[in-house]
Amino acid sequence: MRTLMPVIPLLLIATTAGAEPPANPADEAQALVKQFAGTLKGELKAALAEGGPEAAVGVCHERAPAIAESLSAQSGWSVGRTSLKTRNGALNSPDAWETKVLEAFEQRAAAGEPVGPMRFDEVVEVDGQKTYRFMKAIPTDQVCLACHGSDIAPEVAAAIDKAYPDDQARGFAIGDIRGAFTLSKPL
Repeated sequence: MRTLMPVIPLLLIATTAGAEPPANPADEAQALVKQFAGTLKGELKAALAEGGPEAAVGVCHERAPAIAESLSAQSGWSVGRTSLKTRNGALNSPDAWETKVLEAFEQRAAAGEPVGPMRFDEVVEVDGQKTYRFMKAIPTDQVCLACHGSDIAPEVAAAIDKAYPDDQARGFAIGDIRGAFTLSKPL
């Protein structure tokens, strides 16, 4: 896919045409990421406190897709998560554009850029429609290692294997790019 036009000139065109400028799609996307991450993190913390990492596997398996679906329905955006090492390949495998961005994130991290604020956005053409795409990297924190690290407890590994038979999302270390939030919206 190719870039049609940067977002800023697009906003300037809308403004100079006398129309009310549209909301900044980057701001909308970042707000949705914050909402998704905050909701999921809250539910994961509660599950960890109540039943440990095994309970957190259930939250990720059931609630994360439901949160993404709910935000998508409420906002008009397509909201999700993806990774180069997916846990649920059926729902979270990256498309070609996402793979390219994730690989660029890895290069940026290898060059020393902090993962936390790392993001990328672009206007692309999808099936003849201008579409705004946005990705925000998800850094691996200490709490992630119980389910995504190299030393996963056997009972947690068993819960992961049961929920995700094709899991690839292990072996991460603190500071690694665990994946990314991915959002898109037709313009």
